[in-house]
Amino acid sequence: MGKGSTLILALIVFVSFSLIASAFGGEGGAGIDFEITTDFFSKYVWRGQLLDVDPVFQTGLNASFKGLNAAIWGSLELTNINDNGGEFTEFDYSLDYSGDFPGINGLGYSVGVIYYDFPNTDFSGTTEVYWGFSLDVPFSPSVTVYHDVDEVEGSYVSLTFGHSIEKILDITPNLPVGMDISASLGWGSSSYNKSYWGVDSSKMQDLTLSVSFPLGPGGWTITPSLNYVTLLSGSIRDNAADSDIFFAGVGLSKSF
Repeated sequence: MGKGSTLILALIVFVSFSLIASAFGGEGGAGIDFEITTDFFSKYVWRGQLLDVDPVFQTGLNASFKGLNAAIWGSLELTNINDNGGEFTEFDYSLDYSGDFPGINGLGYSVGVIYYDFPNTDFSGTTEVYWGFSLDVPFSPSVTVYHDVDEVEGSYVSLTFGHSIEKILDITPNLPVGMDISASLGWGSSSYNKSYWGVDSSKMQDLTLSVSFPLGPGGWTITPSLNYVTLLSGSIRDNAADSDIFFAGVGLSKSF
C-alpha cells in the first residue's frame, strides 16, 4: 500500500466514522467524541527498541463512537541527526472495537488493526491485527496479542499492569495532581524477534516501567512522565543499540 493511498484510506475511515456517528447519535444524545493528544519525549522508544535517541514530537487524533475508535498518530523528528529534522517519520492508522463480555463482570476485550507507515525513511509500511483482554480488578491487568500480517509475519504479546491515584497533592485548591503507575512485559515470537532484533528464537523481550503525574487545568490534561525500559534477553541485549533506557516526556491532551 503506497503512502498516498494510505492517507486517503485514513481520511475515508475518519469521514465515514464521523458521518455514521452523527447519524446515529442525534436522538439519544450519544454522539462522536474526539480527543487530540500532543507529546514531547526526550527519546522515542517502542517495544524496547530505541527508535530515536533525540527528542521527538508526537501527536494524534482519536474519534470514538460507543465502542468503536479510529485514530491517526504521527511522530515528528525535532533534530537533524538522521537527516529528518522537522519531518514526520511515522504515521500509524488504527481502528479498534472494545467492550465488555456480556454476563462476565469486569472482563473486557478489544480487537483492532494498525497500519504503520514510515514516510521520509527507507522502511516499508506494515500491518498488525490485535486482540486483547482486560480485568477490572486492582492493578488492572491486561494482555494483548499483536500479530503482524505483512512485512514481519510474527507476534508480540504485551502483559500490562497499572494503578492510578486520583490525587497526591494540590497545586491550587482547584488543581489537583494525580499519579499513574504502569508496568508492561513484552514477549516476541521467533519471526518477530528475527525481524526486529536479528534473533531467530522466541524470547521475553522488554520490561517498561512508567510513572506519570496528570493534572487538568482549563479542561486540558497535562501529563509529565518518567520512563525506564530494559531488555530482558541476553541475545537481544547483545544486538541492541541500547539495552537500558531512561527517558522523560510531557503530554497535553483534550477531549471534546
